[in-house]
Amino acid sequence: MFSWSSSSESVRFGKELATFVLGELSGSAGKADAKFTAKAEKALVRADQRVREFKARERMNFYKKAKLANAFLWTLRDSGCTPEYANQLTDWLSVRL
Repeated sequence: MFSWSSSSESVRFGKELATFVLGELSGSAGKADAKFTAKAEKALVRADQRVREFKARERMNFYKKAKLANAFLWTLRDSGCTPEYANQLTDWLSVRL
């Protein structure tokens, strides 16, 4: 019963995933749009693999998914990502959860 609301692992993964995505995209913000888009696609493919691995080992319910997405969003926003792009990335993550 208590494991249903235990979301610490989901929050940890959300923060870790946001840090990973930001690390992959750092340094490419000044590149041309086509190069940035290509790099972002590659980073999101690697991030998608991490999400699938996490889902395979962690049983997710709507509460844990919401906590993960919220931790992901606020880690992005606190790290200087624009609100619009942070929301787009969080929407991307929510579809995969």
